[in-house]
Amino acid sequence: MSAAPKTIAYVAGWTAKKDTVFRALGAVAGNAVRLPFIGWSPRGFPDSAARAQACFDTAKKKPASGIGRAIKYRLIWGQYNWSRRYFRRHPDRIAVCWNGLTGSRRAFMEGARDAGAARVFAELAPFPGRITLDPVGVNYLNALPRDGNFYTEWAGDEPARIGDGWRALGSTLKSRPSRRADVGQADGADLADQGPFLFVPLQVPDDSQINLFAGWTGSVTGMLDALAAAASALPDGWHIRVKEHPSAKQAMGDALTTAIAKSNGRMRVDNQTDTFAQVAAARTVVTINSSVGLQAMFFDKPVITLGQAYFAIPGVVHPATDADALRAAFSEIQEVTFDRDLRAAFLNYLDQVYYPTLTPTGDGTAKLPESVKKNVIDAAIARSRL
Repeated sequence: MSAAPKTIAYVAGWTAKKDTVFRALGAVAGNAVRLPFIGWSPRGFPDSAARAQACFDTAKKKPASGIGRAIKYRLIWGQYNWSRRYFRRHPDRIAVCWNGLTGSRRAFMEGARDAGAARVFAELAPFPGRITLDPVGVNYLNALPRDGNFYTEWAGDEPARIGDGWRALGSTLKSRPSRRADVGQADGADLADQGPFLFVPLQVPDDSQINLFAGWTGSVTGMLDALAAAASALPDGWHIRVKEHPSAKQAMGDALTTAIAKSNGRMRVDNQTDTFAQVAAARTVVTINSSVGLQAMFFDKPVITLGQAYFAIPGVVHPATDADALRAAFSEIQEVTFDRDLRAAFLNYLDQVYYPTLTPTGDGTAKLPESVKKNVIDAAIARSRL
């Protein structure tokens, strides 16, 4: 006997791609209600102030003036109240939101949680044709286990789970087109002549991945400072190669100049060579928590993570949890490696379970596999009942 259809209530994505994902998820669940905006309610709850403050603190854009900040806080406060009441009135509906980790969208999801509603967070996946749908959160806050034993036990001795099937997931990886004239994706034919190096793909400085999960480095500038300080521990002849993010509006010129000087020239900036060409030529990739760190695994590269990343699992990568650990890793950089079997199990799990395929149907819509019903919808409902 099949389970009764469920209804998702989603905040409009305001892009065709996002709304296509939501409609596809609604088709798997059973029904969908599109909310064109998050409402506002003047009637608060005892914890409304605390919830609103947490959401405001994570907002990407905060007004500079005190009055503007007060208005934005009050907006988020009312949105939390409205969302909580909405899901109390509709206890059968599942809250769905894009990202949902910051500002108003976090208020929507927090209100749903406090009303006892199931939740699903959506986000782009780091692989073409795949999507993130998670009952807990996205990026570092997702539901993926951080224990390597989970993945090896899941894989067992099944050929499809321990083999190289995961490699197809990365077969169509392409470097992100640049939005900046000073950051390109040119051929990297001369990289083989540059000597051994570590590649550091910088992230967007004000992205939520940095604002929320930069860990001990604190920021992209903090990471550059830490790399410069540790550079002297690298073996003779090694250098650190840095590339700015092709979508970053904020150039890192001054911070890069300072870091290069502090490293005594052992850091270099290469904003023109293709990102994946630099990954392929590097001995090791270093990142706070960029998706390029995950994608580097398809090039069989050791990866050092500095921040909070869901793939920062010992054996899958080499987490450097503080400045001393980073310096120690650099001093023994030729010994930094990874567990091939564990990494294969982890990547096969991402491929076969975690990142569902979003298949265009040719009429402006798309389909998600039926497995999403169990892995996402049912999992979200089960978590809401804990």
